[in-house]
Amino acid sequence: MLATIKTLAVGNTAEAAVLHALVERGFQVLVPFGDGQPYDLVVHVSGTRFLRVQCKSARDRNGCVVFNSRTTDHGQGARSYRGLADLFGVFLPTNRAVYIVPVDEVPVSVVYLRRSPSKNNQRIGIRLAAEYEIDAWAERARGLSLQIAA
Repeated sequence: MLATIKTLAVGNTAEAAVLHALVERGFQVLVPFGDGQPYDLVVHVSGTRFLRVQCKSARDRNGCVVFNSRTTDHGQGARSYRGLADLFGVFLPTNRAVYIVPVDEVPVSVVYLRRSPSKNNQRIGIRLAAEYEIDAWAERARGLSLQIAA
C-alpha cells in the first residue's frame, strides 16, 4: 500500500511539473477527467491541433535522463504508448528539468537522453537531452503553428 502511494506521488509530481512548464510557456492545456486514459494531459498547439501527453518521472543515470516508455497496465503486461499518446512529458526531479519527447521517436521500453558526452565520444544513435528540453520543443511547436496558420 505504501509503495502504491509513493508511486502515485511520483507520478503526480511529474504531471504537475509538466503541466506547469507547458502553461508557463503560454500553451493551453486540458486535463482529462478520470484516470482511465493512456495520457495525462492534452496540449493545444494551434487551431484544431491537440497533442496527447503521457507524463513520466525520470532518473539521472550516468549522465543520462532515463525513463520508461511503456505502460504496465496491470493484467495486460507492458504495452507501447504508440497510438495512445503523442508525446512524453518527462520530469527529471534532480534538476527540475522538463523534456518533451515524441512517442514515435523512441524505443518501446526504456529511453536514454544523454545530458553529457559519452566517455567514448559516440554520437551515432545518441539522443541528446538538449534537443528535447521543453524550451526547444516549445519553439518548434510555435513554428509549426505559424506554418499551419499561413
